[in-house]
Amino acid sequence: MTKYADFYRRSLDDRDAFWREQAGLIDWNTPPRQICDYSNPPFARWYLGGTTNLCHNAVDRHLKDRPNQTALICVSTETCTEKTYSFRELHAEVQRTAAMLRELGVRKGDRVLIYMPMIAQAAFTMLACARIGAIHSVVFGGFASASVASRIDDAAPKLIVSADAGSRGGKVVEYKPLLDEAIRLSKHKPDAVLLVDRGLSAMNVIADRDHLWGALRQKHLDAVVPCEWLESNDISYTIYTSGTTGNPKGVQRDTGGYAVALAASMKYIFGGKAGETYFSTSDIGWVVGHSYIVYGPLIAGMATIMYEGLPTRGLDGESNPGIWWQLVEKYKITQLFSAPTAVRVLKKHDPVYLKKYDISSLKTLYLAGEPLDEPTAQWISDALGVPVIDNYWQTETGWPILTIANGVEKAPSKFGSPGIAMYGYDVKLLNESTGEELRGVGEKGVVAIEGPLPPGCMQTVWRDDARFVKTYWETVPGKMVYSTFDWGIRDKDGYFFILGRTDDVINVAGHRLGTREIEETISSHPNIAEVAVVGVADPLKGQVAMAFAVPRDAASVSDDRARLQLEGEVMKLVEQRLGAIARPARVRFVTLLPKTRSGKLLRRAIQAVCEDRNPGDLSSMDDPSALRQITDLVTANR
Repeated sequence: MTKYADFYRRSLDDRDAFWREQAGLIDWNTPPRQICDYSNPPFARWYLGGTTNLCHNAVDRHLKDRPNQTALICVSTETCTEKTYSFRELHAEVQRTAAMLRELGVRKGDRVLIYMPMIAQAAFTMLACARIGAIHSVVFGGFASASVASRIDDAAPKLIVSADAGSRGGKVVEYKPLLDEAIRLSKHKPDAVLLVDRGLSAMNVIADRDHLWGALRQKHLDAVVPCEWLESNDISYTIYTSGTTGNPKGVQRDTGGYAVALAASMKYIFGGKAGETYFSTSDIGWVVGHSYIVYGPLIAGMATIMYEGLPTRGLDGESNPGIWWQLVEKYKITQLFSAPTAVRVLKKHDPVYLKKYDISSLKTLYLAGEPLDEPTAQWISDALGVPVIDNYWQTETGWPILTIANGVEKAPSKFGSPGIAMYGYDVKLLNESTGEELRGVGEKGVVAIEGPLPPGCMQTVWRDDARFVKTYWETVPGKMVYSTFDWGIRDKDGYFFILGRTDDVINVAGHRLGTREIEETISSHPNIAEVAVVGVADPLKGQVAMAFAVPRDAASVSDDRARLQLEGEVMKLVEQRLGAIARPARVRFVTLLPKTRSGKLLRRAIQAVCEDRNPGDLSSMDDPSALRQITDLVTANR
């Protein structure tokens, strides 16, 4: 078997030959004449002259060998429905959708904004855009009108595709009124709006602008729409980074490099094989949904699951914290990709649900989206009895930067570490002040990547090359390197440990402390399920650490005496492990923490509340009551 160290080294030292080989994992209509053009750094262009199509690679090319194999499985525990599509059926639906888009005036290079729940039509629309060369931009379903309006103005879409409503926890979220208000607020007005009527909410259909999916689809049941062959560097989609406020930052992705990167990652990182079933619990509003719900698994010839619902709600609409394991049993899922937050939610429930279903088909659990703490990793690993592999990446990169490439060479995971640098990524730790490379074990630096970024990473910021350069490539003194804006350390085996965002570092009386280090320590307490640590301005020390924790046993903090006792235990634990300087000023107990719908902690919003500032754009927040709890606690003690 190939040694991963050799595989990795070759990807950097013999870059063009390495990525020429990986290009063989997808179909090309015209082979590329040049593998990488890095003549204008930091802008990298991959597979120049090659023509291909994402939809062809995800759907059409499988019609020869596996037309009747399941391709798309749509499960909603909100509407208690399940539906599967074979590759043949998916091909037909995507062509129908492509014909609908064309009837509404969409052509190659036009933008289509998608504002939809996790339903089949969302995947059809993404693939149909790719098929005809339109650029899709998915905005998370349920985002507030002002946030959607800013994205409409930035993307300038010819068409918006939406639905009457989504649902979360049994509560209907009406999309159409939000969208109508967003269009009213936006300067750019789309030519048309295409709407899926799910029967969840009455819609006000606007004449001459709004079109109903069902009626339009009937006109194109026999549609035949061939793939548009795109030059590798033609834009496939733009996606806005989560939590963006003010002027949106659209990550722009190419076509050929992205297809190759996903095909390679499915082989080397996720070990996916044609005929298997892949389940990512994310949403198409986030990059994980693009890479590992829609495109990646389908390119690999796998069945992929689109899931609408909570991890604790069953197919009958009733409480069932074992729903994911029930789906593993039913659909013989082989790879499950989720977030640490979801695992922490499941950790609060009776472990009997983990033993109730036959999960013998499951080969690996992958977790990403936020740092994976060691106690959570150990708990789910013991509970499932399968490898648990963390992976670290960003909306900007489109696929993992750090993880374990078991498809190249088997290697152990280290709990608390996402893993080692992936092929193509020349990852370094740099001193933030001098730019000096840090090679010592345990030296803390900024995680950075030498250019060129490998295939699949962002090309630039949509319509703003200068912002791309300034934001990502000019933050380390004296060097043009891509900054991840994360602190990290490396152990003797080359495994990285992410300590938190560079802008989440707490400066206490001149001592720089990573929030991740404090959170890891607090979460190791047996009665702490989750914790968020933020730096709060302090007139004496500059900043102090403030912790908000969710106890496993709510009854254990039912009165002041109990709360003070647990707070004291947590303080002592931090002092013992990290020193007195890292001890939080306070540990306050809540029933839940404010997060985005994708499970990321809204630390900046927590910090803003603690500092009596406006928390900014909260349209991505999952449950507003979480931030209200913190606001009430802070206000009462101010």
